[in-house]
Amino acid sequence: MDQIFPALGTYFWWIIAALLLIAEMMAPGFFMIWLAMAAAATAVVHLIAPMAWTSEVLVFALLSAIAMAASWRFVTRSWVVKSDQPNLNQMHHAFVGKTYYLEKPIIDGHGKIKVDDRVWDVMGPDMPKGAEVKVTAVEGLRLRVKQA
Repeated sequence: MDQIFPALGTYFWWIIAALLLIAEMMAPGFFMIWLAMAAAATAVVHLIAPMAWTSEVLVFALLSAIAMAASWRFVTRSWVVKSDQPNLNQMHHAFVGKTYYLEKPIIDGHGKIKVDDRVWDVMGPDMPKGAEVKVTAVEGLRLRVKQA
């Protein structure tokens, strides 16, 4: 890079790394930090073995690709929901295994049960109103039931 920016000399990649870190702080996400690390590593490579600017750009591209690949596992691990209550705010999952009485009969596979003050759609075999049913699964916002 000395040929393009002779006044900057070996500081070119350090400046790029600093600008990428500033951009990371200003923009939401977790992407530019890996490019900043690649730019800093390119600066270290330039200090150890000066080379033509085209080679430095190739080193930066290679180090950027390696940093992105290495970060993938770290970033995807943060997507997993870590909770001692994974069904929080999904109260219908708490109904599985409990028994209720049909509010409306199950006709053609569809009916309703009343839980506390709410009415829930249910799916299952045809049964008359008032029949006792056991919730076996949750499918979307519908409960699958069988005769208790």
